[in-house]
Amino acid sequence: MSFDRLAKHYRWMEFVLAGERLQRCRTAFLRQAAERTRVLIVGEGNGRFLVECRRALGRAEIMCVDASARMLALARERVVRLGLSVGQIEFVHADALTWRPPENTFDLVVTHFFLDCFRAEQVGRLVGVLAAAAREEATWLLADFRVPERGLSRYRALIIHRLMYLFFRTATGLSARRVTEADGFLERHGFRLREREVSEWGLLHSDRWERTEFG
Repeated sequence: MSFDRLAKHYRWMEFVLAGERLQRCRTAFLRQAAERTRVLIVGEGNGRFLVECRRALGRAEIMCVDASARMLALARERVVRLGLSVGQIEFVHADALTWRPPENTFDLVVTHFFLDCFRAEQVGRLVGVLAAAAREEATWLLADFRVPERGLSRYRALIIHRLMYLFFRTATGLSARRVTEADGFLERHGFRLREREVSEWGLLHSDRWERTEFG
């Protein structure tokens, strides 16, 4: 799976298809994480969230991981172009399925529109690895697609998901065929859902998860 082919087109594609909706999901709970100092962003893409994270968490050390070298280059260029410092940002080109982050290091983990790229067993493995990299009282910010339980919104979401996965399987070699809900995996590793915003007829959600010493 590689998003290199889409890297230079991703921004306009997102704007045409979703406007600013995905970005609003990404940044929904960023203010609540303003005191975090060690940040791990996985599957960042072209850097739109990274820029806002750099602005909001000015003193934080940030590790930005992506399997696409072109996406990472675009993310770095975006930060520099907007006059922000890359001095405390480490850009890591790695496949999240095989990469191993340092353990017990980060007090903020971010996976926006990332876990939906993987099959259920892969999501479980990824959450376990990233949870091991998080400190005992870490925050996890997550934004992703979802399927409502019932009604017209459910059928609408199913159609959108089918078209979306068909496109990305063709363009990137994506192996997933549906969204896997990560809630159970996060809870298994001691995270508890503190806030969730659902939007676009239930198609999108933004989460803030916290892990405390009490689990």
